[in-house]
Amino acid sequence: MPMFRLGDHGSAVAEIRNILVGLGLLTATPAPESLSGTISGWTPPEAVFDDACDRAVRAFQQQRGLIVDGVVGPATYRVLREASYQLGARVLLYRLSAPMVGDDVATLQGRLQNLGYYTGLVDGTFGETTHNAVCLYQGEFGLSSDGICGPATLRSLERLGTRVTGGSPHAIREEEHVRRSGPQLSGKKILIDPGSGGLHHLSTGARAEAESAVLWDLGSRLEGRMAAAGMETFLSHDGRGRPGDDERARVANMVGADLMVSLRCGHYPSELAHGVASFYFGNSHGSYSTIGRNLAGFIQREIVARTSLTDCRTHERTWEVLRLTRMPVALIDVGYITNSADVALLNDAQTRDVIAEAILVAVKRLYLLGNDDRPTGTYTFEELLAAERLSS
Repeated sequence: MPMFRLGDHGSAVAEIRNILVGLGLLTATPAPESLSGTISGWTPPEAVFDDACDRAVRAFQQQRGLIVDGVVGPATYRVLREASYQLGARVLLYRLSAPMVGDDVATLQGRLQNLGYYTGLVDGTFGETTHNAVCLYQGEFGLSSDGICGPATLRSLERLGTRVTGGSPHAIREEEHVRRSGPQLSGKKILIDPGSGGLHHLSTGARAEAESAVLWDLGSRLEGRMAAAGMETFLSHDGRGRPGDDERARVANMVGADLMVSLRCGHYPSELAHGVASFYFGNSHGSYSTIGRNLAGFIQREIVARTSLTDCRTHERTWEVLRLTRMPVALIDVGYITNSADVALLNDAQTRDVIAEAILVAVKRLYLLGNDDRPTGTYTFEELLAAERLSS
């Protein structure tokens, strides 16, 4: 789809403004009755991407864990459409080929979770887990157990109200899975996802090739270290193409990985932006991946302690590669490909070795659960391998 930004106008901009008005982020500015349409090139205010609309888009992007640039591209438009659905506005059901996504689904998941029927992540996607939760609820409350959330099911939910529960079942399950799997790295399945140059408009030509080369080499170094530690590793692609985030998530789900580590480079129009940042799934509904957050935090601290890269901290995001995966994911921007100092660091093979070692140690720290751990930045690859051999 085209990109919409400050100064644009037309029917698509009118739709964007209408959604923002409905979300309370923008004040409606109806056109005068005498000028109801486009006359002699004049565009009514509600169809113009003006300063107020730009501020509203940026506020929305900030709320929803998107890149805050004021531009409505495919990702922002998708989330805008999802945000426009309120529970009760449409019948919700499970569709295998094209799952229903929206705030209404997230609200339904939240209510079913509070009632003890839904144990997944509140991600706003009506998948099989949501379908099964609806069926279970319907069966216990005398409704047709078809998994379709229509008027009867909604009325039942409204009458029942909500109950207070003791935390997120999804978070509890994630943490318990890590605890039960034990501290050893041997046998753990890890999906390594090296990014591809050329997917961002600031990454073209030689810069895109350099970005792909750096990330693929870093992924290969990480894979070698993980394999040496006895881990079962997979790559999200073969390095020859540029798969989208949905395809990368599909591969991760297909292999049934325990964790996924995505390696990316940051991009910004100004070279002033520099440093390393880590991301995990989290949304405006208060739902996030606990293990993803922990892993991202460990990786961030290890890289910062071992390199001269600036600490840009950890953040929650709703990006497709974080949202569509069924396992915890940490996405790492290992440096800005648009900053010459970061590029110089990433082009250094020794730095890439250090980053790969930092990520492996961070994964080990995740599974140690705070037991027999070392101070950040001090655990070496050789010590890790020795500890793995000793405990096997």
